Amino acid sequence: MLSRFASHVSRRVVAVSPATSELFQQQTRSMAGQKAFHIDTPENNATTYFDFTPENYERVAHILSKYPNNYKQAGMIPLLDLAQRQHGGWLPLTAMQKVAQICEVPPVKVYEVASFYTMFNRTPVGKYFIQLCGTTPCMICGAQHIKQTIMDHLGIKDGGTTKDGLFTLLEVECLGACANAPMIQLNDDYYECLTPETTIELLEACKAGNPPPMGKWGSLPMNGQVSCEGPKGKTSLTWKEVKVPEIDPKRFESGEVDPASVKEHMAY
Repeated sequence: MLSRFASHVSRRVVAVSPATSELFQQQTRSMAGQKAFHIDTPENNATTYFDFTPENYERVAHILSKYPNNYKQAGMIPLLDLAQRQHGGWLPLTAMQKVAQICEVPPVKVYEVASFYTMFNRTPVGKYFIQLCGTTPCMICGAQHIKQTIMDHLGIKDGGTTKDGLFTLLEVECLGACANAPMIQLNDDYYECLTPETTIELLEACKAGNPPPMGKWGSLPMNGQVSCEGPKGKTSLTWKEVKVPEIDPKRFESGEVDPASVKEHMAY
């Protein structure tokens, strides 16, 4: 009976139309777009050279100074981020091993962290790493049209990199800018309220080496609005003068902060 049932299920699973199969492939996202294990490549293997620059070794010392000597591994994430920025936006195997050496932990401890967090890229990415949000608010506001525009304009697919190494596209989960959907994260910066037309404008600006600068609030809605203001502009918090909390500008000069006074330091 069990074998007949398994055979029946098998036939049912196989009997999927090509159109349905294609739909499943389109709807399935690869999340981080990377395998959880390492594969040697010519540009990423045990002989790939990596070491921090003298300037970045100063940053390493500053990062480690925040933690007790017996908890150097607490600085693992900022050290990995520093290594990734130095190495053109991705982490070779030897960069992770260098971080392990500095943190005085087995390399596998660093591999675990680097393969868990999607902010770390363990394969090469383009100069402009485009992470396109495909979660529900962006999806219903046209994220798939933006994705198709990028793929058509650059001639790449999701997870691909242009031949000149300038762009990499990856659809990701929520980037937290739902009010200004659809949007992308371009390296560290958020470009929001996109249309196919403004998306192409952004790509062409990047090709020319002049990506639009961020707005006042650290992102850039591409429709001309300010931050998360709606089409009617500012409808709340309309006071003429903003009352800024008084904060002592010298509060961190000693390099130490009493945890009990954090709220005071943050002007709560």
